[in-house]
Amino acid sequence: MDLNYSADEAAFRSEVRSWLDANIPPDLREKVVTYQELDRDDLLAWHRILANKGWVAPSWPVQWGGTDWNAVYRYIFEEECGLAGAPPLVPFGLAMCAPVLIHFGTEEQKKRFLPRIYHGEDFWCQGYSEPGSGSDLASLKTRAELQADHYLVNGQKIWTTMGHFADWIFCLVRTDFGTSIRQEGISFLLIDMKTPGISVRPLVLMDGGHEVNEVFFENVEVPLANLVHEEGKGWTAAKFLLGHERLNTGRIGASKRELAALKGYAARRQRNGRSLMEDMRFADSVAELEIDLMGLEITNLRFLDQLRGGKPPGAGVSMLKIRGTEIQQRLTELAMEAGGADAMRISDAEGPDAAFASTLALRYCNFRKTSIYAGSNEIQRNIMAKMMLGL
Repeated sequence: MDLNYSADEAAFRSEVRSWLDANIPPDLREKVVTYQELDRDDLLAWHRILANKGWVAPSWPVQWGGTDWNAVYRYIFEEECGLAGAPPLVPFGLAMCAPVLIHFGTEEQKKRFLPRIYHGEDFWCQGYSEPGSGSDLASLKTRAELQADHYLVNGQKIWTTMGHFADWIFCLVRTDFGTSIRQEGISFLLIDMKTPGISVRPLVLMDGGHEVNEVFFENVEVPLANLVHEEGKGWTAAKFLLGHERLNTGRIGASKRELAALKGYAARRQRNGRSLMEDMRFADSVAELEIDLMGLEITNLRFLDQLRGGKPPGAGVSMLKIRGTEIQQRLTELAMEAGGADAMRISDAEGPDAAFASTLALRYCNFRKTSIYAGSNEIQRNIMAKMMLGL
């Protein structure tokens, strides 16, 4: 097993780091590093900068705009984006729907949707979870009934991230209502959010933000051409998609940047006449977190070495999701501890760290979700127990 980077890989990292330093708009970088909210225009602005460079969809085939980077190069790119404070790329079109289309879609679907996803012309969201159908996704009840030349969709989706920004939604819907095997009656549909009968209602989270939504479908007509793969075989596409989703939840680069920011912030905080980083208990907590982050990075390098050798990571990739999201949550907890009363002022913190401190409480609340999305950490542990330990 080789956990080192080659000379070519090191040179690529240097190239990416230099380009990011020169091309991330300063106002967007400032929003990212101080945890301010990014709106649709912010997200699409960075998307289009990367599209113009040709780096927005590294994992896609070259014929559709991919870079032909191997898994190590793609990891280096993602890590450097996180370290640099680049805005996130919204995954629903680029990293979730597009791979499904590339693998399962018709040529007409690829030609219609992939260029628009690549250039940021369409903003996508995901329609999976429903009330009562989250981790048990196969119990979903949204119906799509076949009519003469379209499907008629009725039902509800929930926790739809950025649904209020979206032009399109990819949905799992039930098309077979008599099967005893729930997974066999599900189909994968692409739905234009401007279609009559669709309504979006915001869900305001405990951080006060409008990030997720309820989406309602009432007699929504969806053309037959918008069915991806075969009718009743949407579960196959869903499993394929979730494999892509879980590879991207570790956020190692971003966590390294945020840890450095936390250490700098804590070093400037005074408690009982000395720096907070001189407090043994706090410093021990930071050190423990840093060690865990290093362990996560080494584990990720193990999976990269497997990919170098042509071996897929398998169920073990769940470890990245579990540890990565736990580390993200602990970062917010330590930042709250460092901020003390300033972290609770939200909008009226004062001093050179005001922008950073004023978002800590909101970020703490928001990051409670990380151990739940992309398959809860409890589900990930069950996957590893079954697939790796045979339990």
